[in-house]
Amino acid sequence: MARKSITQQLADWDRRYLWHPFTQMQEWEQETPLIIDRGKGSYLIDTEGTRYLDGTSSIWVNLHGHRHPTLNRALTTQLEHIAHSTFLGLSNPPAIELARALIRIAPKGLGRVFYSDNGSTAVEIALKMAVQYWQQRHPKAGRKNTFLHLKLAYHGDTIGAVSVGNIQLFHERFKPLLFPTVEAEPPYCYRCPLKLNYPSCRIACLDPIEAILKTRHQELAGFVIEPLMQAAAGMVAHPPGYLKRIRELCTRYQVLLIADEVATGFGRTGRMFACEHEGVTPDLMAISKGLTGGYMPLAATLTTEEIYSAFLGKYEEFKTFFHGHSYTGNQLGCAVALANLEVFRKERTLTRLRPKIAAFSRLLRPFANMEHVGDIRQQGFLVGIELVKNRASKEPYPPKARIGHRVAAAARTRGLLIRPIGNVVVLIPPLSTSLAELRKMVQALHVSIEDVLPE
Repeated sequence: MARKSITQQLADWDRRYLWHPFTQMQEWEQETPLIIDRGKGSYLIDTEGTRYLDGTSSIWVNLHGHRHPTLNRALTTQLEHIAHSTFLGLSNPPAIELARALIRIAPKGLGRVFYSDNGSTAVEIALKMAVQYWQQRHPKAGRKNTFLHLKLAYHGDTIGAVSVGNIQLFHERFKPLLFPTVEAEPPYCYRCPLKLNYPSCRIACLDPIEAILKTRHQELAGFVIEPLMQAAAGMVAHPPGYLKRIRELCTRYQVLLIADEVATGFGRTGRMFACEHEGVTPDLMAISKGLTGGYMPLAATLTTEEIYSAFLGKYEEFKTFFHGHSYTGNQLGCAVALANLEVFRKERTLTRLRPKIAAFSRLLRPFANMEHVGDIRQQGFLVGIELVKNRASKEPYPPKARIGHRVAAAARTRGLLIRPIGNVVVLIPPLSTSLAELRKMVQALHVSIEDVLPE
């Protein structure tokens, strides 16, 4: 009897012992899993040695490519000191230095950093900070203990983050666990809920939001929003001026603006943070994903001195923010995050990104002529291509058709790894992707759509 290869053995063990996220395991168990063994630059390499372009940046985290020498060196150097010690009652050099570095590049006005482990926890912390802030700083403001957010929002998978989310497929069954919130229609221009057209609409979708803030601001602790792009909603791009107007409304009605920059931060939109495009400083900002360049789990919630000062007091007043994680301020994560920012500086990542964003836009233009492409949404290196059954009516494909999955499978045969969101094909390359690699990605995707949806 022939001996199983290492890949076959690993595949058997995977199907026997693992449970993968956002995956129908009954189908998974019938397939041969792709097992990634290593990476280099923009490529992922499986256990058989086959190379694939990383078209999702390993789910939106990798920035400077795999096995970047500066990031590798930061981890090995830190290991010569210590891997982790608690942040409760102690501190450490990488966490201190990283906090200083983050405040120096963050939107002006943010002055404090609270560490956690991932995007969900960073958002969860912002929610708790907002509620406690109003209780301690402005108790006469009343019970400001709920939140406004957009429909189609995704802010993570912990209970608080799910409560301010609105992707029915992910969240509907957990409703009994969630706290009540207030929802508003998103600025989904391609499928405008008001049946209007941009720019003649003058961003009319802001009017209902202002009405909510005007009538319910006394109960709202904050407005949670992904700046410029609702990523997991299918790369739904906000029209220019939308975010700036939201900031103005939150200020007018005394509601904290909570920016979820988990997906949009660290260069994805062409600026270090998406808020910068419209000169907006949120009251709280959640960051993760690209924080360590795709190397380590690490997150942070940034906030203002005004909010921070509301938590100061005598021990017996119990104004402390009673929240934390075992790996808060982890030295390995903070060390590689510092190196990530060093790469941004030394390699002039954002400056070098500008021409690539322009080239990306040019490469995407031919998709507009494809019969089943309804909309192309791009913000920097964040791209969503919405596939439709009928272009004239914008009729979507039914879930059973699994169009996005089929396109991704076709792309994989051409050496491109992507992960769709329903009928929206998503392409998020690492920021370090070369023009030649970018061209390969786009060409592979174009041909894959043609194969799955011939005209």
